[in-house]
Amino acid sequence: MNYINSFSEFKEQNLFGRYITNNHIEPILEKLSDKFKVSIIGKSVNDKPIHAVKIGNGKTKIFMWSQMHGNEATTTKALFDLFRFLNSDTIEAENIKMEFTLLCIPILNPDGAEAYTRVNANEVDLNRDSVDLSQPESKLLRETFESFKPDFCYNLHDQRTIFAAGETRNPATVSFLAPAYNEAREINDVRQKAINIIVAMNDELQKHIPNQIGRFDDSFNINCIGDMFQSLGVPTILFEAGHFQGDYEREETRKYIFIALLSSLTKFKENVIIAGKTARYLSIPQNKPIFYDFVYRKFKVNCNSLNIITTFAAHYKERLVVDKIVFEAYFTEVGEGIERFGHQEYDGESGLYSDDSHNIPIIDQKANFYLNKNIKFVNGLRKM
Repeated sequence: MNYINSFSEFKEQNLFGRYITNNHIEPILEKLSDKFKVSIIGKSVNDKPIHAVKIGNGKTKIFMWSQMHGNEATTTKALFDLFRFLNSDTIEAENIKMEFTLLCIPILNPDGAEAYTRVNANEVDLNRDSVDLSQPESKLLRETFESFKPDFCYNLHDQRTIFAAGETRNPATVSFLAPAYNEAREINDVRQKAINIIVAMNDELQKHIPNQIGRFDDSFNINCIGDMFQSLGVPTILFEAGHFQGDYEREETRKYIFIALLSSLTKFKENVIIAGKTARYLSIPQNKPIFYDFVYRKFKVNCNSLNIITTFAAHYKERLVVDKIVFEAYFTEVGEGIERFGHQEYDGESGLYSDDSHNIPIIDQKANFYLNKNIKFVNGLRKM
């Protein structure tokens, strides 16, 4: 099937950008057809409803949850794109609904989503709470897991722009992990099933974003929900939505998460049954934190009456302002030792750096400055 065309046709147009909350998804949930069973399965610390969406009548049960971290909404958008596809009467959609029963929690952490924070209202990282189960959201996830008895789990997240697919200049636009189930990080039949599905998704994504798929670190931590569910005998896959060139709203990335989700379902049978794909999984380059948002090379700085040619870097901080995420660039590193790449790089060609304060780039200072007094950079970007 043509996954790109499917995304274009079924993209949920009412969701956009990085800030997605219950207020955004509830009107869409209310309008879902009777092919879907929508329910409130629990409440958050701040008494916000936690919704679940169930579709399909198939034997194989897949449990998906998104926004366990409130500020990671790209996969939530992709879930609603998938819902629109599954609402259609295409042959592929009908086959999925006959083959699978999908249970999805679009926003597990509605308080964190509203505040645009990783943690919940009690400042607990729900993805480090799988043993203690100290939070209502963590308990709800575990209870739903135990009552639904899934055959597979999809743990849906976003990752930072710092990650590359290996030691390359290619951003890790999508990353996957079949979490370890023990300290030795062995591969048993359960983990192998997750690996095989990841390989199938990677095969498809390589057609669209070649060399921009990464493999997340598999260090074992039983406090993490993926490691816990894998250890309980349910194949679990971690999805990480990352950076695509210039796409800070992650509208391109959502497309590739949609393709990953849909291809995992359309290619499911052949890839769960066939073993021996571990080598292909391990050939997916591991995520490497080697990016800044901006790197500025060969700028002249006047320091103590000495002219020094130096390099400096900036990174965006994300700030919630009136229901919108604003990206503010701040200097994060200064010095010739900068080895990271920049998603955007500028060559100062030994021109003079200046700004409206110290005339020296200082860590945690906003990235507003001049090159040769006449070329202006505002919020990290050169003004044309």
